[in-house]
Amino acid sequence: MTNDYAHSPLFQPTRAGDLELCSRVVMAPLTRSRALAGDVPRPSAVTYYAQRATAGLIISEATQISDDAKGYAWTPGCYTEEQVAAWRPITQAVHDKGGRIVVQLWHVGRISHPSLQPGGIQPVAPSAITPVGQAFTETGLQPHEEPRALEADEIGRIVADFAHAATMARKAGFDGVELHGANGYLIDQFLRDGANTRTDDYGGSIENRTRFLFEVVAAVSDAIGGARTGLRLSPVTPVNDARDSNPEPLFHYAVEGLNRFGLAYLHMIEGATGGARDVVPSFDFYALRKAFRGAYMANNGYDLAMADAAVREGRADLVAFGRPFIANPDLVERLKTGAPLAQAAPATFYGGDDHGYTDYPAYRG
Repeated sequence: MTNDYAHSPLFQPTRAGDLELCSRVVMAPLTRSRALAGDVPRPSAVTYYAQRATAGLIISEATQISDDAKGYAWTPGCYTEEQVAAWRPITQAVHDKGGRIVVQLWHVGRISHPSLQPGGIQPVAPSAITPVGQAFTETGLQPHEEPRALEADEIGRIVADFAHAATMARKAGFDGVELHGANGYLIDQFLRDGANTRTDDYGGSIENRTRFLFEVVAAVSDAIGGARTGLRLSPVTPVNDARDSNPEPLFHYAVEGLNRFGLAYLHMIEGATGGARDVVPSFDFYALRKAFRGAYMANNGYDLAMADAAVREGRADLVAFGRPFIANPDLVERLKTGAPLAQAAPATFYGGDDHGYTDYPAYRG
């Protein structure tokens, strides 16, 4: 079997901060909703991640920084000793296969539901604005409810929770962390004027709306090092009711401000998450790529030809692939050899047992 892309720079080793990677192909974070009681990863997650360790870098499923950061049923955490103990064999299995893995840390903010919160409390957010959409709860989809606006003196606790979870992630053996600043979750909610109508130091101007982002990045960088910290952004995605009246100057300011932290990489969702790349045709992602002085990871709808071109033309240093990794644990090898890609079953994406999780075989041509 021949493949015109076998010698693509996509498959060459590279570096992102302190992370030495065997290729530029990244496994994007994929929520699978299979954690157990206590938000502990299930034992078969060891097999799931080890099967995919030939990726240049694995970014784990989104993982809570605290018990009130949760917004989806059966997602894992990384803030208790029990959770760390369950993550440790996962990271070890990936390392034993020669792979690298970081954990994606999130606080979902208003994209939650009281049934997912400790004691049934209201989710928190920058402002008390109910998002359009539904929460994925243990009893099915339920409409989002109005969140409680955070008091100014509560914000520092959440910043500290991010730093604590990052420290616990390193204790669990992760090579680093990715901060989830995208897709309408808490960091993104502070950024956008459609979710943030605060009148204090965390709202109003672009400088104020980026304050929480920079405080989180600073705290995590101080805890584990900027060169082991990545960040995900999604400037124009409409998912989870993420809206801003003028995203271009907002995200240029944010990206330029990130350079002072020496981050490992910037993970950019180009377009609507999991959807159209041209949802805002005029938005210039290449300008953000040029503004960032670290490794730039491109994401959203990339196939092999697009990824190869992006790397060759300097539009990306790394390319993240998401759903193809579900049904193709050996995705890198399939791309490199031109082998056909298996198709995943959407019914098994979220929740359930090991069917549709660890039972996709490697290609046997």
